[in-house]
Amino acid sequence: MPARVALESTVIAHGLPYPDNVEAALRLEDIVRNHGAAPATIGIIEGEPIVGLSEDEIRHLATADAVRKVSWRDLPVVLARKQDGATTVAATMWLAHQAGIDVFATGGIGGVHRGSPFDVSADLEALARVPMVVVCAGAKAILDLPATREVLETRGVTVVGYGTDELPAFYHASSGLPVDVRCDSPEEVAALVRARRDLALPGATLVAVPPPPEAALPPSLIEAAIAEALQEADARDLRSGEVTPFLLQRLATLTDGATVRTNRALLARNAEVAAQVAVACVG
Repeated sequence: MPARVALESTVIAHGLPYPDNVEAALRLEDIVRNHGAAPATIGIIEGEPIVGLSEDEIRHLATADAVRKVSWRDLPVVLARKQDGATTVAATMWLAHQAGIDVFATGGIGGVHRGSPFDVSADLEALARVPMVVVCAGAKAILDLPATREVLETRGVTVVGYGTDELPAFYHASSGLPVDVRCDSPEEVAALVRARRDLALPGATLVAVPPPPEAALPPSLIEAAIAEALQEADARDLRSGEVTPFLLQRLATLTDGATVRTNRALLARNAEVAAQVAVACVG
């Protein structure tokens, strides 16, 4: 069976503005193909989970007015009500696993929210339970990264630094937080994945890839923008799924689009690594 790589759709509907979202989604698919694997962008159209959206379906999710952000808890609701949905990390992992896909590329995972230790993304639960390789740039920088790292450790998720000894901080390479193991090639990652599978361990192998150096942003710039955006979110009394889309939009505005450019660059890098790992896993 050919190597396959799952791609999420939240970035299409809620992560990037139109038409950047369509261009980015199609580019990610091309990158996966160019590195020898088959892309499968996952989303929900009128209540039907689609593992491998067509270009027309991608454009629909990118422009439709009422596309629901779908995590685990939302899947039965969206299916039962025949709604359109863009899948988060957790929902994409579940649907990809059900379809027999073992590797998933995303931007950043969810985690523990700053100042709200009980506001924890379902992504962490999915990583603890679904046996999959998830390639990312670490957790989203708007989160409490040390707390998120602790939860990953507690839940038994093996955190791999791809070419790094530190967990990336999404918009830049260094968080000061250690990974469990460093790997410098797709073959090294594949060996870890096989060992984990042989042990029948639950949960994911998280492969954390630093953003390309030319696209990384200064930590001081990002932290100042995050602090301002968080204050605005608190003033609006935003909760749960409302917070992340608002913060990402505000960061794009406060940094004159720099965060969007970095996001696109790291998405491309993660898709490249994921395709290489997927090929190595089936080799």
